[in-house]
Amino acid sequence: MHISTLTTKCQATIPAEVRKELSLHAGDKIGFVRVNGKIYIVKIPAFDFAHHQALESTLSEWNSKEDDQAYDDL
Repeated sequence: MHISTLTTKCQATIPAEVRKELSLHAGDKIGFVRVNGKIYIVKIPAFDFAHHQALESTLSEWNSKEDDQAYDDL
């Protein structure tokens, strides 16, 4: 088990071995997941903006004025 101490700002250093295991680097996002009363730290995948744009461009058939009007009241 690795132990870290909270600072006065409630911040903690993630031990080097844990950072290495999760491939964590400065600026990465982490999440806290509760499972059966225990809290787990997980790495949040980076958002790939270029991939999102490429995906969005393939969905142009769903982006029409008619579709917008049909779904306006939902």
